[in-house]
Amino acid sequence: MAGKRVERTGKSGGGANGGEHRGSFGGSRTRSRVDAGGAHRARRASGPQPAAGARGRRRKRAALAGPNLARLKLHSVHDRRHLAQVAAFAGTPEVGVSFAAWMDSLPAFLGVKRLRAAVAAIVAARRAERPVAMAMGGHVVKVGCGPVVIDLCRREIVTAVVCHGATAIHDVEIAMIGATSEDVGDTIRDGRFGMVRETAEFFAAAAKLAERSRIGYGRAIGQLVLKRRLAHASRSILAAAAELDLPATVHVAIGTDTVHMPTMADGALIGRASMADFRLLCGVVHDMGAAGKGGVCGVWCNVGSAVILPEVFLKTVAVARNLGAKLDDLTTVNLDMLRQYRTGQNVVGRPVNPGHGHDIAGHHEIMLPLLRQAVIEAWSRRTMRRL
Repeated sequence: MAGKRVERTGKSGGGANGGEHRGSFGGSRTRSRVDAGGAHRARRASGPQPAAGARGRRRKRAALAGPNLARLKLHSVHDRRHLAQVAAFAGTPEVGVSFAAWMDSLPAFLGVKRLRAAVAAIVAARRAERPVAMAMGGHVVKVGCGPVVIDLCRREIVTAVVCHGATAIHDVEIAMIGATSEDVGDTIRDGRFGMVRETAEFFAAAAKLAERSRIGYGRAIGQLVLKRRLAHASRSILAAAAELDLPATVHVAIGTDTVHMPTMADGALIGRASMADFRLLCGVVHDMGAAGKGGVCGVWCNVGSAVILPEVFLKTVAVARNLGAKLDDLTTVNLDMLRQYRTGQNVVGRPVNPGHGHDIAGHHEIMLPLLRQAVIEAWSRRTMRRL
């Protein structure tokens, strides 16, 4: 039967004789033939074409076209809550206006709102006779802001100053010779970095004074500046605090300061003096608590310390709360040109309730004078209202 095709109808073909298959695939029929050589031949019967491929193509076209946007639900712009409104836009004050008028003209957004909140909290704290502490890194002194801090202390707005070792070193060198801050990139290469005699001798003497007088490191440094009548003592923050009898604390990490390198540095004396300051600061933070339920709390300002002072502050808050201080409405302010992890967590984050931590980015030489002027203006306006 070579060359001759036999056509059979059935449910299945078999063997070499083959047969025709009738079935369905998506509603269509196929007719199969197997010739004598065993080759399978298939042709489509008339009727609807297979639908699986077509459905896939339709789904692909629908996916490319995206959702049916005609079904979107729109609403009026008047029903929406807005974060930016023209009422908060900047004013354009004329030449010669007062600082208060200029401050009022700033756009009420973001950093300006945080600055105003910080100012209001500081003024409210002092009205309620709660402490305002200024914790400072070394750059506060290095960029010439010592007089700003001293003025706030003399006005009884800042009631405690908090430093680490570098801040104290720059403060003493300013008092001693009217200059500070060596070029590390230059002196580190030939072994001269930090190897100045006078500064190391001063801090060794201050540690001994703290031991003899049973006072903290900050008070001992300030007293020694005054006792020695250093040429620029009036520019020393620690000397001003000693003169005004304000808490002044210095929190030292052994090995981080240049004055720890010479043999005259006594780690035991430094450690005891710095520990005394930590305990003194725990008392300051405890006193920041509200006098009663719903009362006003104090304010902690961290200016330019990225690690040491934020860590110290966190521990003082832990001690204060453990001893029953009511710090629910404590306000914290962080002023720095860069936002850092520990200041975000340990100053304006973890210790305070939402809305009570204010992070304000900017250079110290701009932000501290601005903060000072805003505070004394607000203080003055409130005083005038009471008269």
